[in-house]
Amino acid sequence: MFDNLSDKLDKAFHILKGHGKITEINVAETLKEVRRALLDADVNFKIAKDFTTRVKDKAIGENVLTTLQPGQLMVKLVKDELTELMGGDVAGINLSGNPTVILMSGLQGSGKTTFSGKLANYLKTKKNKKPLLIAGDVYRPAAIDQLHVVGGQIGVEVYSERENKNPVEIALNGIKHAKANGFNVVVVDTAGRLAVDEEMMTEIANVHKAINPQETLFVVDSMTGQDAVNTAKAFNDRLNFDGVILTKLDGDTRGGAALSIKSVVNKPIKFVGTGEKMEAIDVFYPSRMADRILGMGDVVSLVERAQEQFDEEEARKLQKKIAKNEFGFDDFLQQIQQVKKMGNMKDLIGMIPGASKAMKDVEIEDDAFKHIEAIIQSMTPKERKKPSIIDVKRKNRIAKGSGTKIEQVNQLMKQFDQMSKMMKMMQGPGGKQLMKMMGGGMPGMR
Repeated sequence: MFDNLSDKLDKAFHILKGHGKITEINVAETLKEVRRALLDADVNFKIAKDFTTRVKDKAIGENVLTTLQPGQLMVKLVKDELTELMGGDVAGINLSGNPTVILMSGLQGSGKTTFSGKLANYLKTKKNKKPLLIAGDVYRPAAIDQLHVVGGQIGVEVYSERENKNPVEIALNGIKHAKANGFNVVVVDTAGRLAVDEEMMTEIANVHKAINPQETLFVVDSMTGQDAVNTAKAFNDRLNFDGVILTKLDGDTRGGAALSIKSVVNKPIKFVGTGEKMEAIDVFYPSRMADRILGMGDVVSLVERAQEQFDEEEARKLQKKIAKNEFGFDDFLQQIQQVKKMGNMKDLIGMIPGASKAMKDVEIEDDAFKHIEAIIQSMTPKERKKPSIIDVKRKNRIAKGSGTKIEQVNQLMKQFDQMSKMMKMMQGPGGKQLMKMMGGGMPGMR
């Protein structure tokens, strides 16, 4: 996420390395590279120019912090401006109304139908709501089927009318169904087009007027860059939507949409999609995203994700096992499953300060744990419970059964041994205090 932009900004800040103070000359040179980095990220020229002008005015102004080195000061100023550029404060979702009606809009291929499911799942699991999905795309039969599949995955009912081709009627009938059956949130998926056209705009404007939603959200593929911003403006001119959802932010995005869209439409980014799973939805925090762009990581989000997967009762059981030196491969496998639920590995590593930079040339697959799981599942129950009995003969059998090499089995055994020792150490007073300071730490580590 934003790897190319992060690298170029890092190189821009290096210009100030070794300088004793901020001057108009070294600021101009640095900000020239910052502006170039933003333009390469597909940020609008005027937005990039205004951005660097604001940073320059602050950098050479009177309120310079003398405790900071020039490079540190520039990073701080750019971070503050990036945060403001992306909206400043986090924007919540309006859940008033009974039911709350949320209208989804966007072009075909933006990930609108999938994100409708992700949003419904978020509202169900995080906000304790009872959502209903309404299939309002009357042109693409596959869209109705897709929404039913998504609804089935997350256990959310989908309202659809396959013979009716009037999206206004379908939406109104769906809302009536929601009121009659105790649903307190309705998410209305709508038809998209390959490009903005008058017919499309008139149709969604009619739906919008008829259902009067509490929230109208514009879904945009973040990988389309500046085109996404132009499309957002066209939709906003007709719908005056309440917020933006950026999908596919886990891809090789240049970042132009995330950085430009707030300035163009003056509407906040409310959510982002960070993967294919239904749980891959995050509330958008401008300051946290600015930290990640500048390679500072996002420890707060990492800890929050860990705490979501944390099971207090299971952690107590695990703590007793560790204290009795009974931590086995079944427990290790359980920890892996909890980490996997937190999101894809590349995204998680991006939250660790400095990790993205250190591992930028390392390819991290989503199934990074695949061979580890295969090795553990090839062990007998007795071997998983008591790893110390695994000798060379057993290792050869495990390697053959898991389709891996003996070296990989040896490596896992070594890593497991190191992890067991570390977890044993964390049971001491110092370790417990450290985990407390980290807000609870990773699942199973309290």
